[in-house]
Amino acid sequence: MKKILLIGIIMALGSLMLTAQQQDLKLAQYYYQEGEYEKSADIFKKLSDQSGGYNEYFYNQYIESLMALEEYDHALSEIKSTLNKRPDLVSLYVTYGNLLDRQGRVAEAEAQYKIAIDRLIPDTRVINNLGNSFMRLTKYDLALEAFDKGESLLGNAGHFSYYIAEIYRRKNDYEKMVHYYLQSPMATVESIGSVQNYFDKYLKGKDQLDALLKNLYIRVQEDPENIFYPEMIEWVFIKNQEYNKALRQARALDRRLNENGARIYSLAQIASNHRDFDTAIAAYEYILNEKEKTSGYFIDSKRELLNTKRKKIIYTNDYSKEDLEDLKTEYIGFLEEMGRGKNTAFIMLEMAQLQGLYLNDLDGAVLTLTELIDMPGANNYVRANAKLDLGDYYLMQGEVWEATLLYSQVDKDFKEDYLGEKARFKNAKLSYYIGDFDWAQEQFDILKSATTKLISNDAIDLSVFIMDNANLDTTYAPLEFYAEAELLLFQNKTDEAFLKFDSIGILFPEHTLQDDVYFAKAKNFESRKMYVEAAELYQLIIDKYPDDIRADNSIFALAQINEVNFGNMEEAKRLYEKIFIDYSDSTFSVDARKRFRILRGDSIQ
Repeated sequence: MKKILLIGIIMALGSLMLTAQQQDLKLAQYYYQEGEYEKSADIFKKLSDQSGGYNEYFYNQYIESLMALEEYDHALSEIKSTLNKRPDLVSLYVTYGNLLDRQGRVAEAEAQYKIAIDRLIPDTRVINNLGNSFMRLTKYDLALEAFDKGESLLGNAGHFSYYIAEIYRRKNDYEKMVHYYLQSPMATVESIGSVQNYFDKYLKGKDQLDALLKNLYIRVQEDPENIFYPEMIEWVFIKNQEYNKALRQARALDRRLNENGARIYSLAQIASNHRDFDTAIAAYEYILNEKEKTSGYFIDSKRELLNTKRKKIIYTNDYSKEDLEDLKTEYIGFLEEMGRGKNTAFIMLEMAQLQGLYLNDLDGAVLTLTELIDMPGANNYVRANAKLDLGDYYLMQGEVWEATLLYSQVDKDFKEDYLGEKARFKNAKLSYYIGDFDWAQEQFDILKSATTKLISNDAIDLSVFIMDNANLDTTYAPLEFYAEAELLLFQNKTDEAFLKFDSIGILFPEHTLQDDVYFAKAKNFESRKMYVEAAELYQLIIDKYPDDIRADNSIFALAQINEVNFGNMEEAKRLYEKIFIDYSDSTFSVDARKRFRILRGDSIQ
């Protein structure tokens, strides 16, 4: 019992001593950071003496404190005394050399550094300490020399490659950094996540990533059985946003490793999110052609293939009537194979959008959505989205009452949700279309604080638009003409809408709506793939109305046309830059800066 009690007392005392030492260390570090070097020197000296041997950190900080006080003789005496007792402490020669360097005694300092390297022994810990001591002093060539000799002493080439790679990174020599990191023990399939994180952190821009790619190709030829290299090649292609090349690697790895398609599916999603729809489509088709129906990714790929083809139509606006009909046939085939039920309700929603918005088959869209809404067990969110879309199609058919009824149902059922805000916005927009501007503006003012940025921004734009154009005269007539024209555009009655727009300039020649008329026409031209006509109107707005609210919208739209449709990257870059410099408060500023950096070749995370 006494023995147990004694052990307990000893452990308690040890714990108290450790706590006291930690407190002393924090205090010493605080004094050093605050420039109170006398106090930090006293405490680091105390901690060093208490360490029971040589503690490199305590000792070096003690010497650093003395040097900060310019007590060079005192520091030199301490170092010489320690080296007399412990000549094996090779990293202490670096401290000695640093002391001499501080006094301008460069040749003597170099001599001490040479002694440190000459006295290296084949001990990994000692070699690490010496190399890191040189690195802390940014003496990178000496650190390289130390690690190189250390590998020779150990007879183990590549043992310190990680540290050598880190030195070359600090020297901004990325080719050598890549070379040494890839031959380090870190570069294995098991550690591939850490390797990718390292390169993701330190390699910036396509040129540096291409240096990595070049090195990987050399290594894969030298060691074709090592999976690590093709895995990394795929990753580099993804980082470079060269998804078609990444897909070639992914397919080869999928076959080689007899995988289930997970790699291909993940790449397809990445490509689709970055609007490389052709690569995403090819990836999904690979899974459908190569994998069994029992594969965990087969059904998801079949669904996502349809979704990606639909997104390609929406975002690129590059399609023919035949493309639309073919996609509709694929949707119908999917629903016939999988059945129309709660598990395929979202596919029905997408097919209705294709019918209503692109094939101009409003009756077909209405039938599809009505079936979905009445379907037992359908997800409430999918059903609510179907109601919103159905409301749009009714409005396109001129059924205003049916549209507002559906919007109001969603508003009531999802009062505190994004869908509720979206429904309220649609109802307010409907009121705007039919000329009830006071009520519409009241709703837009409420929706300014919407949780969704897109709805909030649109509500702000429309509120400001009504306020600017309804208060100029005692009559709402010009604004009514404009709203009616917008409704006609929404209903795909383009010729009637353009006539209505033109009448504004004839009947109200002094009204400030003209830039809005040009902008509405430009958006319509763009939707019909008439990019030259759209670009001319956007440029007209930029030149003639640079201070009006449509200016930044027009610059961004024109930049996208130049980037996506004209392939004029330099002009697109110039326009994006103009937005975040000349229109820094624009809601497009962040996206414009991002697009500018991508076109400039920056690596965007």
